[in-house]
Amino acid sequence: MSEIRYYKGKYKVKIMTRSTGGWIVEALESFEDLVNEERIRVKKGEQRIVAPNLLFEKEGLPPPIKEHTYELNMEKKLKRIIADEEKKH
Repeated sequence: MSEIRYYKGKYKVKIMTRSTGGWIVEALESFEDLVNEERIRVKKGEQRIVAPNLLFEKEGLPPPIKEHTYELNMEKKLKRIIADEEKKH
């Protein structure tokens, strides 16, 4: 079995074995993971047990930026520019 999946939608892994509780996967690229609130470096070729619901068939894209957030950032930038101009005069 050499099925390719994306762990957490980001990192390419190969499924080695499947079981009810967790699947054993092999990392096809190095990445950092968060386990029990601790950062762990996963090396290429390393095998780990992961929950099947964290494996996706396609690589996930980050969520699009919310328009409201973008507008707030632009408003802050504009206020900063205006404050700098007022300081000069």
